[in-house]
Amino acid sequence: MQTRAIIEAAIEVSKEENIAIIPEIMVPLVGKKEELEILRKLIIEVAEETKKEMNSDLHYLVGTMIEIPRACVTADEIAQYADFFSFGTNDLTQMTFGYSRDDAVKFLEDYKENGILEQDPFQSIDQAGVGKMVEMAVKLGREAKDHIHLGVCGEHGGDPASIEFFHKTGLDYVSCSPFRVPVARLAAAQAAINNN
Repeated sequence: MQTRAIIEAAIEVSKEENIAIIPEIMVPLVGKKEELEILRKLIIEVAEETKKEMNSDLHYLVGTMIEIPRACVTADEIAQYADFFSFGTNDLTQMTFGYSRDDAVKFLEDYKENGILEQDPFQSIDQAGVGKMVEMAVKLGREAKDHIHLGVCGEHGGDPASIEFFHKTGLDYVSCSPFRVPVARLAAAQAAINNN
């Protein structure tokens, strides 16, 4: 139902506005390649059926949210069935640290005061831990599919220090809350200038 709605809307808007839209259909919480393999097949089946019914040649992409540590260490396998990865660093941080985002607020200040953490890992990416998971997934994903599109979404996508890290790691884009977009754009431009 979601695939059909996405494809129908993209076709309708493309025709009405006379613009080329390439929807990206993202499967969340993938931990094994078989999950994405099965869902990709179903998504393509529904998308192609919808395109045929609407007499369209719409192009679309099917990818996954990389937000489980297992997905990072098996990114080469998962990449076989993905046109793109979007790193869900909020959940990846939660699963890598074993912290609940809701409960962590109760102790994060104590952790910072006692030198356990330098900063809130839900606000700025933990480069030494979670960041290594992202780096591993980028490396493995690109080894398996050199043209795979890589990005990040979530609060880290609006944090300047995290954006700098993601740029160095080789991600193509960041996505964040609307109110953080101006900061993210500036940080992305600065990262591009500083690292060229």
